[in-house]
Amino acid sequence: MPGKCCPASLLQPDAHAPEVVIRVVSPGSNMLPAIRLHLQEIGKGKHRALEDDYGEPICGKTVAGRLIEDWDLDLEDLHWRLPYVAPSRRTPPKLVHKILFSMPRGTSPEKLLLAVRQFARREFAEHRYALSLHTDDPHPHVHLVLKARSEGGVKLNIRKPMLREWRLKFAACLRDHGVPAKATPHSVQRRGRPPLRGPVRPSGSRRRCRQPIPLTPLPEVAPGTP
Repeated sequence: MPGKCCPASLLQPDAHAPEVVIRVVSPGSNMLPAIRLHLQEIGKGKHRALEDDYGEPICGKTVAGRLIEDWDLDLEDLHWRLPYVAPSRRTPPKLVHKILFSMPRGTSPEKLLLAVRQFARREFAEHRYALSLHTDDPHPHVHLVLKARSEGGVKLNIRKPMLREWRLKFAACLRDHGVPAKATPHSVQRRGRPPLRGPVRPSGSRRRCRQPIPLTPLPEVAPGTP
């Protein structure tokens, strides 16, 4: 269930503060082998640390299997593959949501992790999740794997309005920990960009397309000319 986040930090942020980044990675969210591989990858490495929703560090070669078994993902996967539950041609639903929280170079990784923990505790209180801080890239980021179905059996479907709300709340949580951050709507960010030249496609896409090549008219031929 979505929760309240950082009311004291919902004030107008600094105009020069960096934009927060929250991205949902969809591929492989409904396939158990891909989920297992993703959990192994985000927790493997010297500058990476995986922890559960209780804030306890989890490590070892069997960490992915333990999380899958603890979250009953194997049972959910088996349920949706039974022939009398869903036809074999149907795509199985998402078992998890893979979410990325990122900030630019120079952001304190420790404060970023604290902000993600605070955000996750309030927004995903009814869900199981695991997260991992990565500092092996110039910009620190946190991978969060969230079980799609809550402990009460409610399926979480992420939509664009929910992502906009998450960005605002995550920026507020960062400011709670002294990290300048803002979450400007994408429509406002595009206002300052120069318009694209060329005609707009009928579908509404703003991609550039080539100008039509003018055709040279053919010379007129008198009647009766062979």
